[in-house]
Amino acid sequence: MAAGLTLQSAIQGAPDSVAIIVPSRPDALSVTYKDLVSEVASFQRKLAAIGIAQGSPVSIATVNSYEFIISFLAASWQRGIAAPLNPAYKQDEFEFYIEDVKSAIVLVPRGAYQSGSPAVKAAHKFNAAIAECYWDAAKKEVALDVKELGQLQGKPKQSILKPEPEDVALVLHTSGTTSRPKVVPLSHRNLTRTMQNIQQTYQLTPADRTMLIMPLFHVHGLLCGLLAPLLSGGSMVVPPKFSATDFWRDFAAHRANWYTAVPTMHQILLKNPTPSPLPPIRFIRSCSSPLSPTVFHALEQTYGAPVLEAYAMTEAAHQMTSNPLPSVGKRKPGTVGLGQGVEVVILNDAGTVLPQGQEGEISIRGENVTRGYLNNPEANKSAFTGGPGGYFRTGDQGKMDEDGYVVITGRIKELINKGGEKISPIELDNVLARHPAVSEAVSFAVPDEMYGQDIGVAVVLKGGERLAEEELKGWVAERLAKFKVPKKVYFTDVMPKTATGKIQRRIVAETMQKQDGRSKL
Repeated sequence: MAAGLTLQSAIQGAPDSVAIIVPSRPDALSVTYKDLVSEVASFQRKLAAIGIAQGSPVSIATVNSYEFIISFLAASWQRGIAAPLNPAYKQDEFEFYIEDVKSAIVLVPRGAYQSGSPAVKAAHKFNAAIAECYWDAAKKEVALDVKELGQLQGKPKQSILKPEPEDVALVLHTSGTTSRPKVVPLSHRNLTRTMQNIQQTYQLTPADRTMLIMPLFHVHGLLCGLLAPLLSGGSMVVPPKFSATDFWRDFAAHRANWYTAVPTMHQILLKNPTPSPLPPIRFIRSCSSPLSPTVFHALEQTYGAPVLEAYAMTEAAHQMTSNPLPSVGKRKPGTVGLGQGVEVVILNDAGTVLPQGQEGEISIRGENVTRGYLNNPEANKSAFTGGPGGYFRTGDQGKMDEDGYVVITGRIKELINKGGEKISPIELDNVLARHPAVSEAVSFAVPDEMYGQDIGVAVVLKGGERLAEEELKGWVAERLAKFKVPKKVYFTDVMPKTATGKIQRRIVAETMQKQDGRSKL
């Protein structure tokens, strides 16, 4: 497939084949590719009519839905910039993101304007236009009900535009675990290259249908759950949110055959009853957080499908590496696989490529990688080697094994430095997860007068299990070197997570130590 596609030209499905199924509607809305393209074009005209043009940021603050998909695609077709937002944000959070990207318009669900939702209040504060976006069942179309024109007031109606490969189609923010969140602009070229890479990695065809359970305000859900299937001519089932009790019912009823999720979601599904009979599952993909080998094996044993762990970042428009399908190569638990349409190297601090087996910073180069953070020259200088066209430094430490599979040993800033010994928190997590009483475990650095840092772990036990701190320490001591045994074990009922189900060690560490009466790291 030729390079330089746009999201408009990348929708490849046959006109009469199903593209989207929304099971939450009373009669399970089913949309063909012909209807999808027609609806996006119609919504594009509505955006053009109120002044949305090239470079206009369109913030979307709705749950996963048909209207989200339509508004996202229409904004990109009109050469606007889609800026999805977590609809669960508080007003202060909406204010930060709306001001940061200079939103021209904020799209909210039906009823949000009258109720004065946090997104509406934030948009009003920064004079962004506000419109309710929803499925109008009577007219059988996605409505754009403009409530305030804000900065679009008096702006002339725009022509219907056609996007170019280098146009920015999407802006997302990094997680901001160590600093102010950075704005990542992703072009049509970046996105369509990742779509191609994902399609090729998993050999997606029009016969494939995914359960889209990752939130669409996150690059994981957008690229792998939505856009890659559209490029392949396949289809998706789109519930408004992830529900373990409804997942397998909808998966079987609508004949899905694969899904992608974060490890937390996999673990939740494993805790729920296994469907009987088990529907055919072509593969299960895991991404966005490390998947422990314990959970990997449990998934394969329970669901009888190959589990393919991948590695991704917002700056790379999602996927960078993945374990291959069984027909292509071997799956290696504890690794994130091979580069997929992306050049992957391991660099030292000086930017020199290290030989196979040596640990350094995982770095990448490819057409899917952003050209740089928005208005942040300092971050660009440290993140990219040699300027434009150089390698992007991921911030992850790792190595390549004897087969070229990438092994992540931890975030460089999250490695535990115990008196000069660098300890991988991921290694500890995986060992702890093997304990029969442990459901979840997260390792992190804690302050120590003698060593500077020592090891703390947060542990969630399985239902009904009991485990003493010293017993767990002894179990670790039997499996790892003495210096890797945790100093402190924090038992908790719930592991702190982000809205997308990701575990951020810094947040876990701060939460646990607050509960323990200690100061922040």
